[in-house]
Amino acid sequence: MTKKNLVLIIGVILLAAASRLVKHPPNFTPVAAMALFGGWYFNKKYLVAVPLIAMLLSDAFIGFYDWRLTAVVYAGIALTFFIGWLLKKNANWRKVIVGSLAGSVIFFIITNFAVWALYQWYPHTWAGLLNCYVQALPFFKNSLAGDLFYSVVLFGAYELSWFYASQKQTKLMKI
Repeated sequence: MTKKNLVLIIGVILLAAASRLVKHPPNFTPVAAMALFGGWYFNKKYLVAVPLIAMLLSDAFIGFYDWRLTAVVYAGIALTFFIGWLLKKNANWRKVIVGSLAGSVIFFIITNFAVWALYQWYPHTWAGLLNCYVQALPFFKNSLAGDLFYSVVLFGAYELSWFYASQKQTKLMKI
């Protein structure tokens, strides 16, 4: 990976995190998409820190909440990064969509389980857990839509930039 490529990937992730600061429907954010994108394009696993640091920076502006739930949210982001890492071999658009859907579902399952387990908002029974997931479905709809939308935007913009850069390079070589 070239330094220029690394800077571009980090820039895309930071821009995605910054977009959390503008007004948007609840949970319609680029969080999972930026993690999937990072896992897909970074060559080193330790670079999972980049989307996590981007989240930390945007959370510093938005505001923090209970550290236990924050840890679960960040774990969900890290898991989505590793989904991207696993799917990047023989890359294609279907894998981007599958990765985005998988990241959304995993994030929904673990974060809502944490809400149920950590707080007294729902009874700690199977019925309470089910109710927690049912109550979260409207947010999941937005989360899923945002993850798919931003995945297409991030991956599409990145690939288009490289396509046009290579076309420009080809034209220069012909001169």
